[in-house]
Amino acid sequence: MTRQSLLSALLCLASVSALAQGPAIFVGADLKLGAQLIAENQCVACHQRKVGGDGSAIYQSSGRIDTPGALRGMIEQCNMELNLALFPEEVTAISAVLNRDHYRFK
Repeated sequence: MTRQSLLSALLCLASVSALAQGPAIFVGADLKLGAQLIAENQCVACHQRKVGGDGSAIYQSSGRIDTPGALRGMIEQCNMELNLALFPEEVTAISAVLNRDHYRFK
């Protein structure tokens, strides 16, 4: 294999890997940390109080969250509103988990 074809193959694999992770804003996000923070900060319980039921209806807000950036912004809003003191990478980790589990932005 020539050096050029090896480089092309590596670039192709890198782009496929990035696509598998979802939107660029979430690439490299720590999903395990995000899930842990969701549990620790009792996000589900808060959502249940806000919308009732199991709280999942909050993820179907009619058009309010229609981009990965808007999703991350909503998590940042919760962070500020509830004074959670999350670091930016933690906000991104939570957003990435919600994208994986509910929104599925590409």
